[in-house]
Amino acid sequence: MAKLPKLGSGQRFKKLANKIARNGNVDNPDAVAASIGMHKYGKKKMESMAQKGKARHAKDKSGY
Repeated sequence: MAKLPKLGSGQRFKKLANKIARNGNVDNPDAVAASIGMHKYGKKKMESMAQKGKARHAKDKSGY
């Protein structure tokens, strides 16, 4: 079995959202992926991962 990307990196979320989008039955695949994550990890953990991802993204964009 292939090693999964690190939890909180956003790669798992993107992969799931892309898989849902390929199905073609959903208007907003990101919302469905978030719903699945909330069910699996809970609201608190998902919010924590989202904050870390946003901070990492802002840091990458700033160029520091």
